[in-house]
Amino acid sequence: MQLVSVITPVHAPSIEYLPVAYESLAGQEMPDGWDWQWLVQEDGQTGALVDVLPDDPRISLGSGRPGGPGVARTSALARVTGELVKVLDADDQLTPGALARDIAAFTAHPHIGWATSRVLDLMPDGSTLGWDKDPDGGIIGRGDVLAFWRANDYRAQVHPATLCLRRDLLFALGGWMALPASEDTGLLLAANAVSDGYLTREHGLLYRKWPGQVTSQAVHREPVGYHGRMKIIEARALALASMLPDGLPATTTA
Repeated sequence: MQLVSVITPVHAPSIEYLPVAYESLAGQEMPDGWDWQWLVQEDGQTGALVDVLPDDPRISLGSGRPGGPGVARTSALARVTGELVKVLDADDQLTPGALARDIAAFTAHPHIGWATSRVLDLMPDGSTLGWDKDPDGGIIGRGDVLAFWRANDYRAQVHPATLCLRRDLLFALGGWMALPASEDTGLLLAANAVSDGYLTREHGLLYRKWPGQVTSQAVHREPVGYHGRMKIIEARALALASMLPDGLPATTTA
């Protein structure tokens, strides 16, 4: 049986949403010969995950010293057994068929290293909102996300919360960046710096908007910290690209 390893970091405010995330995962119809495992990793060691989720053998709970979502995600890699690794935040939900579409993309395009999908924002009142600037579906060339991000005030045209990566690529990149935030953006740009990817036009994720989410906090956009993170993310991606024979230009804009 081939597996998709789904990694979910958890901190105290998001634990209440875990059962809904599980329902979205349990409802996935998988292609023949495929299943998923869910690696839920607490950012800390409080024991708060006990009895939160049902008794499903596909769920693996972990905990460790607090270090932020990037550290929690990377720590969960110790338990990965799937050949594909999928991101799922604790407060988000997969749409029906999301994992099957990821698998189909990797099967049809053996050269890609990563895949993403479109996203719908899930608002507090239950309504959803989309983004009208999504690129066309299909192959995304190496360096395209990085170029767009640099030219558009550090905004990528595909969403890092929908990432699915080949396990070997994820390990080669060292997992998620050890940053207090934006670690998923850092992984997306690093993956794009060295590998083609794929965008599925179908919406693959409901991205919850709520007051407790990390990206809604004022500190997330505090200028010194924010621009520092962007500079690190950009420098890493450019350095990775420059190591390839046809590497991208190694100048930075930060």
